[in-house]
Amino acid sequence: MKELPEASRRLLGSMPELEIDIHHFPEGTKTAHDAALAIGCPVSAIAKSLVFVLIHQDGTEEPVLALVSGDLRLDTDALAEVAGAETSRRATLDEVRQATGYAAGGTPPFGHVRPLRVFADSQLRRNDPVWAAGGTPTTVFPISVHDLDRLARPVWANLTVASASQS
Repeated sequence: MKELPEASRRLLGSMPELEIDIHHFPEGTKTAHDAALAIGCPVSAIAKSLVFVLIHQDGTEEPVLALVSGDLRLDTDALAEVAGAETSRRATLDEVRQATGYAAGGTPPFGHVRPLRVFADSQLRRNDPVWAAGGTPTTVFPISVHDLDRLARPVWANLTVASASQS
């Protein structure tokens, strides 16, 4: 465990009830395509953790996490609608770190520094297990859809559009 990056060790410590098998790929797994190649799985089995900021009718902003299959693109209008917001925008790199405690490209689906609402696209259920970021852009881990649902507690909805090439 000492060879894992600190952020991955922190993730492991945040979920003692789950045995997480983190795989380290020093060459990186920053995009869904890179991760699928390194793991040897379909791109659709990659669970992208995307941090977005919802803008509510009263002007308040709320960071949320969207879990999306690696071969699909998040429909930001659908996310806003499902979440009851006026609109949404991609979080800045600083906002991702503040909301989750992790860097963009390595954000896991749970174990964040503060509670976040989580939304998951229904198409993510096409693969079981799925592979999620393990705290850094170089670490990933497999997780059953059942455990992902149990630990991340997402609202499941249709949140994506097809994408020929999407990270």
